[in-house]
Amino acid sequence: MALKTYGAMAVDWENRIDFDRLRTERLARAKALLAKSEMGALLCFDMNNVRYLTATHIGTWAQDKISRFALLPQNDEPILWDFGSAARHHQQNCPWLGERSRPGIPLLRGAMSPEMGRAENVAKKIKLELEMRGLLKQPLGIDVVEPPILFALQKEGITIVDGQQLMSDARVIKTQDEISLLNHSAMMVDAAYDELYRAMKPGMSENQAVGLASKVLYDLGSEYVEAVNAISGERCNPHPHVFSDRVLRPGDPVYYDILHSYMGYRTCYYRCFTIGYASHAMIDAYKRCRDYLDASISLIQPGRTTAEIASVWPKAEEFGFPDEEAAFALQFGHGIGLAIWEKPVISRMVSLEHSHEIKPGMVFALETFWPSKDGWSAARIEEEIVVTETGHEVITRFPAEKLMVAGAHYHTVDGPLATTRENEAAPSKQVVKMVEASAKREGVAATD
Repeated sequence: MALKTYGAMAVDWENRIDFDRLRTERLARAKALLAKSEMGALLCFDMNNVRYLTATHIGTWAQDKISRFALLPQNDEPILWDFGSAARHHQQNCPWLGERSRPGIPLLRGAMSPEMGRAENVAKKIKLELEMRGLLKQPLGIDVVEPPILFALQKEGITIVDGQQLMSDARVIKTQDEISLLNHSAMMVDAAYDELYRAMKPGMSENQAVGLASKVLYDLGSEYVEAVNAISGERCNPHPHVFSDRVLRPGDPVYYDILHSYMGYRTCYYRCFTIGYASHAMIDAYKRCRDYLDASISLIQPGRTTAEIASVWPKAEEFGFPDEEAAFALQFGHGIGLAIWEKPVISRMVSLEHSHEIKPGMVFALETFWPSKDGWSAARIEEEIVVTETGHEVITRFPAEKLMVAGAHYHTVDGPLATTRENEAAPSKQVVKMVEASAKREGVAATD
């Protein structure tokens, strides 16, 4: 086991996660790629990119607001514009930013109407910084942007190019500390699954399971539970990707995807169970799902390609979909870091023709799905994998080699009820004879 699991505190007697090193190395990766590019500067509104460049965070309420922005000029340090009080907090508590933390409010996703001039205000701020550094005539890369701000920048004579790919490329290879944070984040989901496994039983609802998992994660220090997809029973096929108030029943399949953030670093981590007992169809589906997952994991090593991984997964037509776009994300792989989905994406839809080499320091989530032959149940499993210099290491540790049965406590007069059984058992030989004898005795038979 190469990766260590630390506690959440800093201590004086052990080297743990080094946040100064994390900040320095992340920014250095972005600077290096910017230096090789055509861009004079990079402007980021995506909160994950802002955090990568500035090591600042103001809570997940701002995650979808596109209301914080950072400028990284060539051969210079990043400048951050943030909510006024947050900007002052950064000045006082983030010495790596200092006076480069400034108040700045854009459009709040359209809540600020055009006549308020916020788009023009943002554009003038950026133009001033570019002029001061002689970068105004060079292209400005942007990751995501609201259209009025884009138009205002262009009106100032600034040439806009795609900066999203540069930041995506910077984040492909994880640093030592990023990998430690991803491992820690996965450890927290291990614990959530253990609590779920102990608690699941008939009568528990999907939303109760979501509440339980969320509490465990927040108690352990999660800063953001992005989603707990809880899917059970007949909702398993097709996969709806959202939880409901459905109540668990004996024999139900149930799978979860737990997505949360620890110090910014995410998980995407499916596990699949049955309640009380499992049908033969569900056991077969789980095995097929696990085999596809294990085949793809076995190929995770430096020098292999995403095309090789995608090639071991079934074609969409093999599990009931007309094409790969319709089946997208069911047999799927993706990088994971400050965002749930990062480069490279692994899918039969794109990877066979547009392949990427697997390199040390990449961290993947690989997820597979398989529908049961009963037409309504299905299996879904996922593992997170770190690419090492010589191979890989799986960092998601809750048991998943075989289908887990939760709440198995049923007993009959003959002893414990088997955990492999059907919802409706086939008639015994004695019952068949009873039906045949009754039909013969009464002279009845089907008439249509």
